[in-house]
Amino acid sequence: MPLIESLIGPIASIIDKVIPDPDARRKAKLELLELQGSQELRTIETRLSAIVAEANSSDPWTSRARPSFLYVMYAMILWALPMGVLAAFNPTTARDIASGMNAYLNGLPEPLYALFGTGYLGYTAARQWGKVKGVER
Repeated sequence: MPLIESLIGPIASIIDKVIPDPDARRKAKLELLELQGSQELRTIETRLSAIVAEANSSDPWTSRARPSFLYVMYAMILWALPMGVLAAFNPTTARDIASGMNAYLNGLPEPLYALFGTGYLGYTAARQWGKVKGVER
C-alpha cells in the first residue's frame, strides 16, 4: 500500500486543479479516501506497479513507449497552429483538411481514446511517484 499512500496527496492536488466546483471537489476527495483500502484500490496499485516497472525498464522501447504516445498526441493537437494560418490564406483548403481529419478521428474506436487517457494518467502518476520516492528528478 505504500505506492497508493504516496499517490493520495498528488491525486488530491490534481483533483483541486481539475474540478472547479468546491462541492464536486470535496465529493471526489471523499471517494478517493473511501477507495483507500478497498479491493479496487489494490487493483489500481497493481496496475500502477506495472506502469512504474515499465517506466524504470532499461529497455528503451519499453521505458519510452508511453511518453512517445503522448508526444504523438501533442503533435496532433499542435497541428491546429499551421491549420489556423492556412485558414487565413485559403479557408476552403483548411476546411477540407479539417473535414478529412474529423472523419478520420471519428473513425477511431472509443477504446483508443480511453487508452490515451489511461496512459496519460498512469504516466503522470508513475512520474509523480518516482519524484516522491526520489528516483526521478
